[in-house]
Amino acid sequence: MRRVLDMLYRAAGGLAALFIVAIVALVFAQVGLNFADKITAAITGSGLGVTIPSYADFTGFFLAASSFLALAYTLRAGGHIRVTLVTRTLSSKTRRVTEIIVTLVALAMSAFGTYYMILLVMESHEFGDKSAGMVSVPLWIPQVPVALGLLVLTLALADELVSLLRGHPASWTGKGENLLNE
Repeated sequence: MRRVLDMLYRAAGGLAALFIVAIVALVFAQVGLNFADKITAAITGSGLGVTIPSYADFTGFFLAASSFLALAYTLRAGGHIRVTLVTRTLSSKTRRVTEIIVTLVALAMSAFGTYYMILLVMESHEFGDKSAGMVSVPLWIPQVPVALGLLVLTLALADELVSLLRGHPASWTGKGENLLNE
């Protein structure tokens, strides 16, 4: 089971990376078109007027997808910001209880967000909501990766809570099961 979960977290992280590459490619293409437009305007007196329609909308969609899909991998890799200034002063028993409580609260918040994000996706699909850009995109399409990222984060937090309750160290301490150590 551990291998399957870690593979899921890595897959979500890899998908997040692909969305970041897509952002870079889209912005690079638009900058190239802007540059070609300026060169053409300088030479001929009028620009080409070429642009990628709704490229800002698409990069925003890709940013949301990459941010949320990366959450579970980042949690397991120990990349999230934690208040170690406080926790490192606690005794090991108090620190462990604190980690369990914090993970439980994070799990509840993540499950809440996941539930309502899935409802939003279903509502957007049901009502046919579309983006307002030049290219009208059904909103459920960019919402699905956000919901998926939250769902995988919720699963990772539940996984972390079970691991902590079994007496294992937290994955983010570098002493537990950490994706970066593989």
